[in-house]
Amino acid sequence: MAYRIIESCVNCWGCEPLCPSNAIQAARPHFVIDGGACTECDGDYADPQCASICPVEGAILDGLGVPVNPPGSLTGIPPEHLVQTMAEIRAR
Repeated sequence: MAYRIIESCVNCWGCEPLCPSNAIQAARPHFVIDGGACTECDGDYADPQCASICPVEGAILDGLGVPVNPPGSLTGIPPEHLVQTMAEIRAR
């Protein structure tokens, strides 16, 4: 199964040069992954390179529609604790 980039992509260009199979192309309104070329970095890297660099949590989905870079993956803050954590940060 290939990965898929969804509309929350901000076209930052971070993923395109890292893809070992050259499966990511610029398109409108956001980047796309060629499903026939995507290897999910299998055999090249332990983690998908596109998800490892993506600045938008949840923008890259696996073949089942599950985010490869889920909410909390950038910040380390579980989504269920985000509101409380943000309130604590603002209170400082």
